[in-house]
Amino acid sequence: MEKIKVVVVDDSEETRNNLKTLLSFEKRIEVIGEAENGEEAIFIVKEAKPDIVLMDINMPVMDGIRATEEITLSIPETTVIIMSVQSEQEYLKKAMSAGAREFLNKPFSTDDLIRTIIKTYDVESKRKEISSIPKIKEEIKSKVITVFSTKGGVGKTTIASNLAVSIARLTKKKVALIDLDLQFGDVAIMLNVSVKNTISDLIKEINMLDSDLIEDYLVTHFSGVRVLPAPIKPEYAEYITSSHVEKIIKTLKENYHYIIVDSSASFHETVLASLDISDRILFLSTLDLPTIKNVKAGIDVMESLRYSKEKISVILNKASEQFGIRYKDFENTLKHNIWAYVPEDSQTVITSANKGFPFVMTRTETKVAKALITIASELTNEKEVDVVKEKMTFKKIFGLG
Repeated sequence: MEKIKVVVVDDSEETRNNLKTLLSFEKRIEVIGEAENGEEAIFIVKEAKPDIVLMDINMPVMDGIRATEEITLSIPETTVIIMSVQSEQEYLKKAMSAGAREFLNKPFSTDDLIRTIIKTYDVESKRKEISSIPKIKEEIKSKVITVFSTKGGVGKTTIASNLAVSIARLTKKKVALIDLDLQFGDVAIMLNVSVKNTISDLIKEINMLDSDLIEDYLVTHFSGVRVLPAPIKPEYAEYITSSHVEKIIKTLKENYHYIIVDSSASFHETVLASLDISDRILFLSTLDLPTIKNVKAGIDVMESLRYSKEKISVILNKASEQFGIRYKDFENTLKHNIWAYVPEDSQTVITSANKGFPFVMTRTETKVAKALITIASELTNEKEVDVVKEKMTFKKIFGLG
């Protein structure tokens, strides 16, 4: 069996010796070098090209973060595992941004150390093996659609999830759904998929990211939609940057015809990255004054960002004039036409969410399902015969006025 070649980097000679002793008990691991600072580590790694570097953070001359960044960029075949007594999230964030694949908090047990090295090596070996297989790829014209609002509770996740499923069923093409509500995303719950890896796990390998690797982090819904879930814990959101989001979407575009993004209700840098790269923005609103105010402010921001009117499609969710605000007044306030209407149907929507089955599959006879299928057909230029038999407005189709 081929041994895992390791270089140990720590400014404490005693620590280096202890680590070498611990690793000597594992037959799969061989320590081939050591260094007492980041500068020495870079030199040794360039010469020896180890599989794994155990890197301390706080060292003289050059710290572990700077050394990790240099090694990741110049010797990408070597994987870095950061070691530190500092367990604060800021250190973890810096380590992962620099390109480290794992983070070990000192003190750690022999089992934790060896398990982490072997697991990291095995994952990296699998990635290299897959990436070495030549593939003939079809040229894909991909379309990115972000479901957005400046107000929470307007139904973004419901619309995004059912829209993704509708597009997959309508076009029979590859559809990816990204949960970009990084703190409180519910796409996985809405579609009842079991989460093993999330977007926060994916960014640990962001420097190695390609169209093959990203498949390991997507979970398949039975409709065929592939889902990239939001982080399990809200605090993990801070590790994800706009550059991460941009790279993830661009990578997905290599293999997927449609990428649907369920965003948070903000103009956070990660959301802006998605909005910038989107071909269409579905801007959701409901007919209540607080939401209208926030949506108007959001439209103004998008205009200042020079988004074209064609890029922004306003969708009125839970559409009804019975609460005193007319559709025309809404459009006059926004100075933007309503592109589509989704009627109110709380029973269907809530039951669907609680059961984890998209209503566009289970309740296709309802007006709300027909509205989403129609939106999907408009976005994809595919026509669902049972839903759109002739060119009609959304209001006529669904009896909204």
